[in-house]
Amino acid sequence: MWVYFWGFLYSNYFRYWLKWILRLLTRKCELQRVFDGSKAGAQRTLSIEHSLESSKNKVLRNAVYVEETEVEKCVRDVMREKKIEQKDTGFKTNLQLSLLQISGYKKLYLNVEDLRKVPYDSDNEEHEEQLIKLWNLLMPHENLKARITKQWCDIGFQGDDPKTDFRGMGLLGYFSKHYTSEARQILSRSNHPTLGYSYAIVGINLTEMAYSLLKSGALKPHLYNAVSGLPRMEHFHQFYCYLVYEFDKFWFEEEPESIMHFNQYREKFHEKIKGLLMDYNAILTLQVTKKP
Repeated sequence: MWVYFWGFLYSNYFRYWLKWILRLLTRKCELQRVFDGSKAGAQRTLSIEHSLESSKNKVLRNAVYVEETEVEKCVRDVMREKKIEQKDTGFKTNLQLSLLQISGYKKLYLNVEDLRKVPYDSDNEEHEEQLIKLWNLLMPHENLKARITKQWCDIGFQGDDPKTDFRGMGLLGYFSKHYTSEARQILSRSNHPTLGYSYAIVGINLTEMAYSLLKSGALKPHLYNAVSGLPRMEHFHQFYCYLVYEFDKFWFEEEPESIMHFNQYREKFHEKIKGLLMDYNAILTLQVTKKP
């Protein structure tokens, strides 16, 4: 109760007067102070984002939704509103970079959300090609005997037609294409006699985890640190690859008694990732040693 009350007072009263006093003392607005006091990365961009969203100025509040093509104009408008000289190229460059990251994150979420809504269409050649390509990448020495076959169970699907799990196919395919040897290694490990799990189903489950972290904003520290500019779908795919690789290691380190405890360990892994993302310096990328 007291925490909520204090937060209300700070946001609506104290913050405004504190900013006013600091501006008198430093002769700089809050945005300038953030850029002067922090290096490029998540801590700076998150502070800029909070400052803009909390502003009473409509131009500043709308800046976090700016389109990529309008960023330069938006920066000029913000500088005009805050009475910052247009020749201050350092401020202009820093704000432009921050706005690309902030608005890019929002756009990335919308793009991922749109992809989630795409149903599987067996008449869509692209959808069918993704299925077959996934099989060929993971099982290069075994031909698929038919489109609908129990062979799909060999890579972790539950039935003879994986179309019902299409929502995760794109991410599974990306991992298998760009980290083929790692994907095959994890598939092999997933067939362990006592610690095995359904590779494809777990992979699809991890797509939901990646999506939830993106939606909640928890993924911002990673993307703001890892991407110097506009976060794109490829960066989300790369984070998913990290999740798949790290979950496999986590699963075998934990040694669950049974696959029946999957949800328990999935949640434990989820909490571990969220903990890592609370670090302003977090960069969660898949690091693998390539053989010479």
